Formats: sequence, structure tokens, C-alpha cells
Amino acid sequence: MAKKETSKSKPVKDKKEKKSFFKNLRAELKKVIWPTPKQVLNNTVAVLCIVAVVGVIVFVLDVAFNTANKAAVEGIKSLKPANEIVENVDNTEGTTEETTETTENADAEVVTEDTTTEEGNTETTEEVQTEE
Repeated sequence: MAKKETSKSKPVKDKKEKKSFFKNLRAELKKVIWPTPKQVLNNTVAVLCIVAVVGVIVFVLDVAFNTANKAAVEGIKSLKPANEIVENVDNTEGTTEETTETTENADAEVVTEDTTTEEGNTETTEEVQTEE
């Protein structure tokens, strides 16, 4: 049968590895060239200045794009009337659809009639009906 390893040999090895690890860590930290307090201060000021400049640039771009977006939306709204007539077209032959929407004049109605002929052509007829 194989001999069982004793558990005493592992902790001794682990202790040696831990001691050598911390010894090596300390030796490596001694090799590091640490910055002086003046260098740390200069680097900190430089980072803060760069962050402030980038923040201002992002703010200006955000305001500019927001203004341009609002202007574009207002331009699009001014091109399209509020009560637009929507035409429904059905491509099947011989069908007729009517769409009625109230225009800005409360007494007037626009009736749109789409008729598909046997040849497949669509004819649109619009009538404005006012109540008197």
C-alpha cells in the first residue's frame, strides 16, 4: 500500500512560502521609485485641470446639440400641419375607404375617398363639407 503523507510536512512548507513571499514583496517595494510630494501635487493638479476642461467641452457640446435638436423639432413641427389628412389606400380591387378628419375650422370636415379601379389605379377624391 501507498504511504500516507503526513499533514505536518505541508504547514512547514506553507510557512516557508509565506515568509519568502513577504520577503520578496518587501525587496520589490524597496526597488520602487516613489514620487515626491511635489510630484504628487503637480500630477494631481494636472489631472484635475484636464477633467475640468473635458467637462466644460462636454457641457458646451451638450448645450449645442440640445439647442440644435429643439430647433430641428420646431422646424419639423412647423412644416407639418397639426390636423393632417391621412389617406388610407387599400390595394385590393374595387374597395373604397373613407377617412374623415376635422380641420382647424370646427364646422368643416374633409372627406377623402379612395377608389381602386379594375385596372389597379387608385383615384382619390377629397370634399370639404361645412355645416351651416
